[in-house]
Amino acid sequence: HCSIDIFISSGINAEYGGGGLMGAGITQVAAQTGHKVCLVDLDSNILEQSTARINKSLSRVAKKKFGEGADGAKEFVESTMGAISTATSAAEVIGETDLVIEAIVENLSVKHRLFKELDSIAPQNVIFASNTSSLGIGEIAEVTTRKDRFGGLHFFNPVPVMKLLEVIKTDDTSAETLASLLAFGKAMGKVTVECSDTPGFIVNRLLVPMMSEAVKMLERGVASAKDIDTAMKLGAGHPMGPFQLADYVGLDTTLFIMNGWHEKFPEVEMFTPPEGLRKLVEEGKLGAKSGEGFYKY
Repeated sequence: HCSIDIFISSGINAEYGGGGLMGAGITQVAAQTGHKVCLVDLDSNILEQSTARINKSLSRVAKKKFGEGADGAKEFVESTMGAISTATSAAEVIGETDLVIEAIVENLSVKHRLFKELDSIAPQNVIFASNTSSLGIGEIAEVTTRKDRFGGLHFFNPVPVMKLLEVIKTDDTSAETLASLLAFGKAMGKVTVECSDTPGFIVNRLLVPMMSEAVKMLERGVASAKDIDTAMKLGAGHPMGPFQLADYVGLDTTLFIMNGWHEKFPEVEMFTPPEGLRKLVEEGKLGAKSGEGFYKY
């Protein structure tokens, strides 16, 4: 199997839950499906935390998988952990990899710095992928000399549980690169969907405006948050309503995505962030993680 390097952000970053949650999840699932993975972060403390988090998560998976069979469970955890290595610098490991997945802070200039550096040291055949959820893949790829070997792999949180993987192609992504990314997704046990490089890809492009519209309905006094959530759960079969979802995702994250789209496409009314959302974020009510958002926790 290919050995993969996965880069995760160093430092806790408020915008995106940070601390390498996504990177750790991707690493775990890649290792679980027989890939050799190297998790790279500038901060060795984060690497330690991530490794401990993966170990704990694997123990839960093993318990489900093997029930009382302690030997099988122990072997599963040990062999999976054995496929994971860590490094504080990409230069040490990039020579022997096939695929780089970036899961760092959602900031274009920081991503540009990383990819420019990686592009200068990575062998020609290495494919680059970003796990961004709110930035354009083409924009990120701009600073590299391998635009044909650059795509998006958008995983969903928590990665070990969520089956979906959005595979994003830019106008420059080659058919071969796309095929490799889709094959990798399937090898990870994910259900892959293909999407062109457009704001929010598929899922967020539909979900974020829905959350926004729900807030606007609340502001107009159409219905209560609780009733809107109940209506969407029972009337549309959604597992959680838009307010519960926004609280779960984080109101700061939701606003961050909307602000980014709004700046880029000011003429699209659907991308204008609702006042009520801004106000809650300003008050530090960020949803479930802060104890209060549209609901109290």
